[in-house]
Amino acid sequence: MSTAPACPQCTLENTYADGALWICADCGFEWAAEGGGDAEPLVVRDSNGNVLAAGDTVTVIKDLKVKGSSIPLKQGTVIRNIRLVEDDAEHIEGNSDKIKGLVLKTCFLRKA
Repeated sequence: MSTAPACPQCTLENTYADGALWICADCGFEWAAEGGGDAEPLVVRDSNGNVLAAGDTVTVIKDLKVKGSSIPLKQGTVIRNIRLVEDDAEHIEGNSDKIKGLVLKTCFLRKA
């Protein structure tokens, strides 16, 4: 017999593992596998190695072309109130004064 846990949502035992997740075949609910608590927390760093956190202000260090826009991001553009992308230490989300909904690589940013 397998040691698959019961689904926390529907309490049925028709579950299976898919990578780091458990999935219920009956209701489709997904949850993290137990024992994954020893993973290190995600640390997001800028181009200079400074740790970034949600809500920080960053500055663009070189001119960047923006897909879907004719306006480039110039060097020195300030991005306020950044949001960290879950499970991705290389990207952040934010808005400039002229362009909204940007996803930027951290290697082109420095903490302001």
